[in-house]
Amino acid sequence: MIVVVAVMKVKEGKEQEMEDALKNIVPKVASEEGTLAYVINQAKKDPRTFLIYEKYRDKDALNLHSSTPYFADLFEKISPILDGAPSIDIYKELSSI
Repeated sequence: MIVVVAVMKVKEGKEQEMEDALKNIVPKVASEEGTLAYVINQAKKDPRTFLIYEKYRDKDALNLHSSTPYFADLFEKISPILDGAPSIDIYKELSSI
């Protein structure tokens, strides 16, 4: 299993725009074969910060997700409202419940 943790901070006043953009692709991501989890979170301490937890069956599933047109559209839409570069880390899952 492959886990992706993406953390993004938006500019002041752009929280709702970010939330809407992220939620909009969830139904599309849910239909991807090999995508096991796609969880959008917003920090309580700093609502401008969003964390997306993603879990994929394998590298092919991650590559499929990353190459979809709606993934490209999402980044085109949110890039102007980001406050800095996103932090994206990829992990190998070792254990879970």
